[in-house]
Amino acid sequence: MKRPVLLLGLLTALSAGAYVLPGGSIMRRAVGARHELSFSSLKADGSVHFYGEGVKEAGGALGLPTDRPELEADGTVYLRVPDRCRFEAKAVEGNTVASVSSGGRKRVEGTEIPALTEAVQRVCALLAARQGSVQDGREALEEYLRRLDIEPRTTSLARFGGEVVYVLGTQGEGQPQFWVYKDSFRPARLLHKDAKGTSWDVRFQDYSSAATGEMLPRTIEVWRGGERLMRFTALAGDTRAKLADTLF
Repeated sequence: MKRPVLLLGLLTALSAGAYVLPGGSIMRRAVGARHELSFSSLKADGSVHFYGEGVKEAGGALGLPTDRPELEADGTVYLRVPDRCRFEAKAVEGNTVASVSSGGRKRVEGTEIPALTEAVQRVCALLAARQGSVQDGREALEEYLRRLDIEPRTTSLARFGGEVVYVLGTQGEGQPQFWVYKDSFRPARLLHKDAKGTSWDVRFQDYSSAATGEMLPRTIEVWRGGERLMRFTALAGDTRAKLADTLF
């Protein structure tokens, strides 16, 4: 009697997963979900951990020892809509490094930490962009993804952190892709290669945090070449913070 039940469950699962929204619809809903958020600025404080090669790169920049498997510093993310973002890493007894993305232009204060720069660019493009209309935003998002060699009209389903996600981009390991949570249409992952052919993977997890709500995920991770370099964890958020122009 168990086999028919198992078969029915399998058929039900296949039926439920047979239809995948087209890329244009996924992008439109993702932009719509972003537009529904009423915030115009956010300051999120937390901790930032570096791993592997990230320890060497961050340790040298922050003035901390690099002969350890993991490195911790204070981290702060500043967002001001539209398109102005700042990501800081600060050592208690060391230096402060900041990577800034403002209107698509990159700036670094201190010695650059590659993972920090990668994080702020993707956070700004996916979470702090704001156009006049959802349609304008969808077109801008599609153009952005295509610049990263992501084919946004090709879609499939996958699982990420126990949740179902839409995948925009060519299927296959190592392909440039943009992942979007199926239920909330919030960004989940962005995988791409830079001009040197280096693979980057930025992961966004837990939009249910009391600290930042849906404005910023509680956890942001940056991977390079299959190795985790950095994880930022937001511990407190302020949507009423007055952010000076000089930050950006």
